[in-house]
Amino acid sequence: MIREPADRLWQGSALETLIFHELRVYNEISRKKRPLAYYRTASGVEIDFIIETRKRHASAPAHLVAIEVKRGEKWNRIWESGLRDLAGQKGVKVDRLVAVYTGTRAYHFEGLEVLPVSDFLQSLYQGKIF
Repeated sequence: MIREPADRLWQGSALETLIFHELRVYNEISRKKRPLAYYRTASGVEIDFIIETRKRHASAPAHLVAIEVKRGEKWNRIWESGLRDLAGQKGVKVDRLVAVYTGTRAYHFEGLEVLPVSDFLQSLYQGKIF
């Protein structure tokens, strides 16, 4: 039996893993079969999940949904930098920027949806995320 309390780093990794598994499960049961990846910007900032909703063609960029997961009771706007960097890049069209956190309020900041975990999961399984 593990008796040590989980530190915040472990809790953050566990939350990312939970969201990863939920994305995979939804992707399978919905039969959407969308490619799921993570991304690192040129400046080294990582984005937890990238979902390709439309493939790149010679005349059109790939369409993406970008998701960042944070273990925090209050949303910190600095956490948006990787998402915003990706949205500004050429060669991709970011259709949605979504952030998931352990707080209780949903926010909308200039094209970014910040959702509590429970709201995100509900939206995911209602087909509203991708």
